[in-house]
Amino acid sequence: MPTTLNSQIPGGPIEKRWDDHRFSMKLVNPANKRKYHVIVIGTGLAGSSAAATLAELGYRVTVLSFHESPRRAHSIAAQGGINAPKNYQNDGDSVWRLFYDTVKGGDYRARESNVYRLAQVSGSIIDQCVAQGVPFAREYGGLLDNRSFGGAQVSRTFYARGQTGQQLLLGAYQALSKEIAKKRVTFYPRREMLDLVLIDGRARGVVARNMVDGSLESYTGDAVILATGGYGNVFYLSTNAKASNATAIWRAHKRGAFFGNPCYTQIHPTCIPVGSGFQSKLTLMSESLRNDGRIWVPKKAGDARAPGDIPENERDYYLERLYPSFGNLVPRDVASRRAKEMCDNGHGVGTTKLAVYLDFADAIRRNGADWVREKYGNLFDMYHEITGENAYEVPMRIYPAVHYTMGGLWVDYNLMSTIPGMFVLGEANFSDHGANRLGASALMQGLADGYFIIPYTIGNYLASGTFTPAGTDHAAFRDAEKSVAGVTARLLGAKGKKTVEEYHRELGTLMWDNCGMARTAEKLKKALTEIPLLREDFWKNVTVPGSSDDLNGEVERAHRVADYFELAELMVRDALHREESAGGHFREEYQTSEGEAKRDDEKFSYVAAWEFAGTGAEPVLHKEPLAFEYVKPSQRSYK
Repeated sequence: MPTTLNSQIPGGPIEKRWDDHRFSMKLVNPANKRKYHVIVIGTGLAGSSAAATLAELGYRVTVLSFHESPRRAHSIAAQGGINAPKNYQNDGDSVWRLFYDTVKGGDYRARESNVYRLAQVSGSIIDQCVAQGVPFAREYGGLLDNRSFGGAQVSRTFYARGQTGQQLLLGAYQALSKEIAKKRVTFYPRREMLDLVLIDGRARGVVARNMVDGSLESYTGDAVILATGGYGNVFYLSTNAKASNATAIWRAHKRGAFFGNPCYTQIHPTCIPVGSGFQSKLTLMSESLRNDGRIWVPKKAGDARAPGDIPENERDYYLERLYPSFGNLVPRDVASRRAKEMCDNGHGVGTTKLAVYLDFADAIRRNGADWVREKYGNLFDMYHEITGENAYEVPMRIYPAVHYTMGGLWVDYNLMSTIPGMFVLGEANFSDHGANRLGASALMQGLADGYFIIPYTIGNYLASGTFTPAGTDHAAFRDAEKSVAGVTARLLGAKGKKTVEEYHRELGTLMWDNCGMARTAEKLKKALTEIPLLREDFWKNVTVPGSSDDLNGEVERAHRVADYFELAELMVRDALHREESAGGHFREEYQTSEGEAKRDDEKFSYVAAWEFAGTGAEPVLHKEPLAFEYVKPSQRSYK
């Protein structure tokens, strides 16, 4: 029976809620912290920062990493920067403005209280990272430099050229390594969580696959933290690393964790276009390039001339024309839809005609190539390596691609899921971005969750209950291991003729065509018919070579794609039920006369939290109403 979810949001003025809430929470005294054991899954920014911070506080921490080193986590791929309202430029920024921009940018589908807290602690993140030695860019006078990102009219994005995520992750990795060396963190590399173990209704451990020898291993603790990233690879082609997957959060969902807003996926406007049918992933060109690069297409449809042969008066700088206040720095969902619109109308460029130009000619004329090279050089190098083109001399070609997922496991204000004792951090949860994430906010959320929020909220949980000792010989662990082994045996036993990769590509194409940048009821219903058929065929006709008791990447990929089939169906069902357009969820039936997303606040101003009811069964929808006390919903405008 659908219920109204309790988000545990504290009362009082929004600017005091987090401070008052922290004071009201129970504490674990230093001596008692040693008695509690926390399991952290994932070692990106959210996982590494959480594990390091909890260990520094005195908790015993076990960390499982998909990779051989935390430095391999996908957080390194974040290029452009991290937001914080330090207002060094004195251009009008503030905590309140960051809060406002984020709620508006998310198309009024995020919790106000969570967003305000994120803005509130973001300045402390920068202080923490500077203290760790993160080499942020600096101005001539020594202050940290800032640049602008989409959805904002101020400069609040701190950056380290085009490799900000890598530098931030190195900071968190150093903090984690220190705790590993002090033996306060036990680190297990090359482990993939395949099931969550509940005892007496609480999360008490996980079952993981050792990806080196193939064995199943169980880990027990008093609480579990999932920080395993997003699920964009359900589309097959995305900017995510191929190793990024949804298995941990999906297996937790099947154990009772509600899934929030699964249809909210972000299409990034600044990606290198698809070059061939043999690609397995796409490459992001940082949104920071939109600071100084100008986006345009030929005014004449079908114009096949080289960009240098098209004079200024025959170019359409369409974002500057349509959105004079924000220009090329409109939010990602807006920029993506406009690029698709231009290509659909015959103005696309390149051999596929599914691209628009991102041109730095004006910036080079104004400031010189060395100035551009200093700010964006590694991005230009990467573009050259992939395309063979020199973007200092010819415009880059870009096109939207799947990048980030705003949906994720539902969590309350304390970042706890509907399963007591299981906390979810970073992109793996749904909580802070609504229907569209503003650029440079992903790194901010991951580090806010890990460094500054979970240390308080998990302590409150641990201090609020008693925990009966439970070893890995408990029946719940044996049952979970048996369940995982059964799925593996079924995959290996299919002995079909199609590879896992073929099925994944087919599912991804189906999702992109029917639940991608633009959606309709007709396409979504078509997908709901075709996904179960493809899933059924997968279980009958997939081929997974090798065995389960050794190094076998195909077994691991098969597990992930099996989860993607189920997750894809939930995403489509969520998109079909939400009869409105909001942020990255664009239903073509619901748009303004100017082609902008048209919300229905009366009917859909809520978080859709889905409860698993069995594979193939219709999930149960629970609703968390969204209240807007401080930022009143209105039609978004960036003109």
